[in-house]
Amino acid sequence: MQEYDIIIVGAGPAGLTAALYSARSKLKTLYIEKLSTGGQAATTDEIENYPGFPHGVTGPSLSAQMEEQAKRFGAERLAAKVEKLKMDGDLRIVCTNKGDFRAKVVIIASGAAPKLLGCPGELKFRARGVSYCATCDAAFYEGANVMVIGGGDSAVEEANYLTKFADKVTLVHRRNSLRATKVVQDRALANPKMEFAWNSVVEEIEGEDVVERVILKDVTTGEKRTVEVEGVFIYVGLEPNTDWLEGQIETDEHGYIPTDDNMRTNVPGVYAIGDVRTKLLRQVVTAAADGAIAAFHAEKYMESKFDHK
Repeated sequence: MQEYDIIIVGAGPAGLTAALYSARSKLKTLYIEKLSTGGQAATTDEIENYPGFPHGVTGPSLSAQMEEQAKRFGAERLAAKVEKLKMDGDLRIVCTNKGDFRAKVVIIASGAAPKLLGCPGELKFRARGVSYCATCDAAFYEGANVMVIGGGDSAVEEANYLTKFADKVTLVHRRNSLRATKVVQDRALANPKMEFAWNSVVEEIEGEDVVERVILKDVTTGEKRTVEVEGVFIYVGLEPNTDWLEGQIETDEHGYIPTDDNMRTNVPGVYAIGDVRTKLLRQVVTAAADGAIAAFHAEKYMESKFDHK
């Protein structure tokens, strides 16, 4: 079984930053990711609030640069699905579909996945008109009418992005005002291609082979109406990717991992960073900060626990 100083589960901004700091400290570092690099950040068209990019940067570009930097210092990548975390005395074992790996420290950066809306038709039309990533799929809707569900930053930002392709974007929100930050709201409200369905929820997504229409319900009056659309983009929150931990690490009532200020979980030698942990703000900049703190503290932990250097 291969052994590392640090194994990082996930390659979003948090995981890649941890890999950079760890590898740069001459620690034998492995980061494991089953999907593409960058996590949620890689599905964002334009990131405008990450320091150092006054004109913004695309999510895929920032993610690629982060990975290149981590690899430059010797971090190794494994493309695999992590299935379990086991404890072996003072060591930790990460079990994947490509074998098991032992480490002195494990940093959990497994992120969060889009929540399902849960309405009839959602799963039937997934990848056939239902999407959770405008950056990935917007180009398929050139000249179309599409709908975005949600009222937070992600929903409103991606709705704005979709107007680059679609003729009309209808934003559906269960309240009568958006939750997104004001600058994002203002941009959407001023966009001539945007329409808003306030106080509304999706009752059903319908069609034959692909999405053709959505039934909306007004939450104040109960009235239902049908809107013809060719695509539905859903942004109603995230769910942490913690099922694979199987109760080995403490989680809160929503499945997120509580940590202290040094990113330590309730298990020594195991840290949690980024979107997977209990926190107020889930942004690229806070994910990167989490990764740096965890890797720095992990090095100190290993020096005291294993007399690493």
